[in-house]
Amino acid sequence: MKRLKLFVVSLFILTMAVSPVFAADTIKIGAILAVTGPASFLGSPEAKTLRMLTDEVNAGGGINGEKIELIIKDSGANPEKAISFAKQLIEEDKVFAIIGPSTSGETMKIKNIAQEGKTILLSCAAAEVIVNPVAKYVFKTPQKDSFAVKKIFMQMNKMGIKRIGVVTGNTGFGKAGKAQLAKIAPDYGIKILVSEVYDKKATDLTAVVTKLKSKDIQAVVNWSIVPAQSIVAKNMKQIGLNVPLFQSHGFGNIKYVKAAGAAAEGIIFPAGRLLVSDALPKSNRQRAVLLKYKKDYESKYHEAVSTFGGHAYDAFNILVKAIREVGPDREKVRDAIENMKDFVGTGGIFNFSPTDHNGLGMDSFDMLTVRNGRFVLLNK
Repeated sequence: MKRLKLFVVSLFILTMAVSPVFAADTIKIGAILAVTGPASFLGSPEAKTLRMLTDEVNAGGGINGEKIELIIKDSGANPEKAISFAKQLIEEDKVFAIIGPSTSGETMKIKNIAQEGKTILLSCAAAEVIVNPVAKYVFKTPQKDSFAVKKIFMQMNKMGIKRIGVVTGNTGFGKAGKAQLAKIAPDYGIKILVSEVYDKKATDLTAVVTKLKSKDIQAVVNWSIVPAQSIVAKNMKQIGLNVPLFQSHGFGNIKYVKAAGAAAEGIIFPAGRLLVSDALPKSNRQRAVLLKYKKDYESKYHEAVSTFGGHAYDAFNILVKAIREVGPDREKVRDAIENMKDFVGTGGIFNFSPTDHNGLGMDSFDMLTVRNGRFVLLNK
């Protein structure tokens, strides 16, 4: 009996001794992503990318010897779920940082939660309001929507387009884009003759595009991240609205092209260079990073990379680089990210600062088009 008691006590002491060491050797990274639901074209490649990168880092010994424990929560693009998951990750799981959410609406809902919890948030969503005004612990990796708007209007100026129609999804991203389009249009001599908002769950937008056709427009801008953006293209073709269709940088997944079919041909949109990495010259500084990510992702998952997975790729690697440099001290890591310069990512060359928690310039965008069902550089 004494031997049994001695064994139990010894086992308890051993457990107590081992547990803290295991916890100390693990860095918990949370992620809130729309793996399923209307924004799954964003969240699914983001989740796959994070799993791939986590496996890669852990197989190499972790970050300075500490393994990453990745905790992914599927929000389904639901802001209320995002709120619940953010609180859970911060208060219960005690994560070091959070990557995501996938969408702007979700990010805006949890921005203050991360701020109050003093938890680093690296959003994979694009709306500029995420980082403007700057919040101490909040960063984002996609390019600014105002830069995307300017690139679109610059291209319209080249094409002699002055009168346009605008359609936007009723999401946080759509709302922010609609505001930016209206604000910036006069600077480029563009007049918005009609502006319509559609439901993100829409399956037919014939009525919306018919309103566009009734106006004397020369082009359409569709600002969306949901599958309905492919329906806009199809319905325009069906009613004979034969004007150029410009999409936002939320079009950067080839699945949207496949969903639109022949109607996607000729769509013009701004995007990072990941989608056309094969066409980049060897002198391009992003080329090696882009080609490696593309090769690793496509060989592992047997599907094409997207700019959305690239946003998660950048967020993860920015965080890992900062932890490697200063150790797993949250405040030091936050400072390291805020002052990180010349980081080559899939979205561009990042140069963060205390006044810029996005770190990308307008030169991070190229104008792309759809040609024969593929993404290609517009002017090539």
